[in-house]
Amino acid sequence: MPTENLSDKRMSKFKNKGKEPTKMRDRRIAECVELRKAQRVESILKRRNISSLGDEEALSPELNTDNEQVISATIQEIVANVNGDCPEKQRQGCQAARKLLSRERNPPLKEIVEAGLLTRFVEFLGRHDDPTLQFEAAWSLTNVASGTSWHTQQVVEHGAVPAFIALLASPMLNISEQAVWALGNIAGDGPSYRDALIDCGVIPALLARLTPDAPVGYLRNLTWTLSNLCRNKNPFPRFSAVQQMLPSIIQLLHHSDKSILSDACWAISYLTDGPNERIDVIIKTGILPRLVELLGFEELSVVTPALRSIGNIVSGSDLQTQAAIDAGVLSALPQLMRHPKSSVQKEAAWAVSNIAAGPCQQIQQLITCGLLAPLVDLLRNGDFKTQREAVWAVTNYTSGGTVDQVVHLVKCGALEAILNLLQVKDTKTVLVILDAINNIFLAAEKLGEVDKLCLLVEEVGGLDRIELLQNHENNAVYRAAQALIEKYFSEDGEDQCLTTEATDTNFVFGASEVQKRFDF
Repeated sequence: MPTENLSDKRMSKFKNKGKEPTKMRDRRIAECVELRKAQRVESILKRRNISSLGDEEALSPELNTDNEQVISATIQEIVANVNGDCPEKQRQGCQAARKLLSRERNPPLKEIVEAGLLTRFVEFLGRHDDPTLQFEAAWSLTNVASGTSWHTQQVVEHGAVPAFIALLASPMLNISEQAVWALGNIAGDGPSYRDALIDCGVIPALLARLTPDAPVGYLRNLTWTLSNLCRNKNPFPRFSAVQQMLPSIIQLLHHSDKSILSDACWAISYLTDGPNERIDVIIKTGILPRLVELLGFEELSVVTPALRSIGNIVSGSDLQTQAAIDAGVLSALPQLMRHPKSSVQKEAAWAVSNIAAGPCQQIQQLITCGLLAPLVDLLRNGDFKTQREAVWAVTNYTSGGTVDQVVHLVKCGALEAILNLLQVKDTKTVLVILDAINNIFLAAEKLGEVDKLCLLVEEVGGLDRIELLQNHENNAVYRAAQALIEKYFSEDGEDQCLTTEATDTNFVFGASEVQKRFDF
């Protein structure tokens, strides 16, 4: 952008001739992606088991009340039963605690912890002579671990992790599944407990349960727990752990169940959300064609993480982006850019913006596969978050595209669409748009058609919008708008325009809405 120090800063962001590709894409990611990821939808970190056993009656009034005195009395009774020596009373106490912790509203997690019950619950996990007691204790601890980090910490510090890992091998499937669930909640708390579980050998113990005869419900919990072990990047899970899990996750990506597919895709999205060497690990599994296939899945819960994974991959190197293109991603993106859900449109536009940050050969593939028309539609009609991604796509495209490619984009209506967005309140977006406009003018200079482009911008109301930005409260916006006007629209600039070469009566630049004036 032709502003003080801003041009050099912006030029270092995108891939272009004469620039080092790796640095350019890294800068583009650092500038933009973190903001987007902060507000994105992700899979659920922790889950509480609020189901009930098939033969159980509805919760009794004393277990379903918010009356603190009643809850306190119930917990005192639970403590007495759990701490007694009678096995039947222990089972009753554990079951009452589980029911309290499983109710939908305001489960008394903190009260159960402060009553000192966790020590006994962890002891009961080792009671192989009483599977019912084991199961009730495991369920109760699972639900405590589904709470805040403090709740999870209490479960871990009471020694539940080795006990749960041991229970994975239980011959009782319901007990083993409850252990899988509990470990998923602990892993979902953050990288510290995730790595602690890995150090305790949780991965081979989990993978041993991934058998052909495992019920779908069990596999759903297992896949979700594996995805939480892939989650978080401060720090990332160790490469050795990823290599252990990856073959099984790839296998689960070919399952038919939508919940299993969703969590397996989320696992891939976490593993690709990082440096290029981590993306490489995923690409080398050969899973890209399957991810592209899942972009056409009817369930949003599968499409969203599959698209996130693809978006992460195309934010990598040129070679990694090309691998996604070769797998057919450009054929799937136009439909996703027109998806009824704005969240999918936004993610698809984000993926396109990353591909547009590549070399002109990849930009040409965007053109060939028909992505410009849906991109312009998003600029015109998308919600603001989607429009913002589409604006980045245009700026990246005009930074790295050839003159002919830039002309093609303008003919598709992108210039008018981004000029209309100059009135948005988001300063960063306005600067990105001004950068794209400057890039388009640079292409016009190479063609000797600056005067024609000036007329087009004025015709569609763009000049008025740029002039208004000279009063913008942000200094960078003010300087950028002023620089554009001084260079291309001032009296001196107009004199300069008159000296550029015209192309007879035909204008290269034009827009469909003003086609009568601008003959392509």
